[in-house]
Parts: sequence; C-alpha cells; structure tokens
Amino acid sequence: MTQEEIFKALMSVFSEIIPEVDVSAATPQDSLRDLGANSIDRADIITETMEAAGVSLPMVKFADAQSIGDIVRIIDEARP
Repeated sequence: MTQEEIFKALMSVFSEIIPEVDVSAATPQDSLRDLGANSIDRADIITETMEAAGVSLPMVKFADAQSIGDIVRIIDEARP
C-alpha cells in the first residue's frame, strides 16, 4: 500500500464516519480537525485506516501529527 493508497483509504473512512463533509478537495496538508472531525471521529478514522493498511500502532504515535499527510506518513512508516 503506497502513501497515496493510504490517503485514499483515510478519505474513504472519513466519508463513512462523517458523510456530510465533502472530502473531494481535501489535501495531505489539511487536518482532520479542519475538515470537521472531532476527537472521537479522528480516533475512529485513524484506527480504521490503520486496519485497512494492516498496521497496529498506539494512538500516542499520532499525537504530534498536524496534518493528514503526517498521519499517512506515520502509518506508512509502520508497515512491514
């Protein structure tokens, strides 16, 4: 799974959890918070994206992530 595929998976999960938000214009520079995700939504989005990528990490690894791109990078780096 490439970083682009992880990004697409994350956007798909985002759309499932928060269907009222149009993510078609979202970029890796955006943050989940800026797109309207509250803290519970963000945790769910990250968890489901990790599952899709076959990765398991503690949520604390994402504490310093400022953007969707940061989340994608963290997940990508954890892949075997």
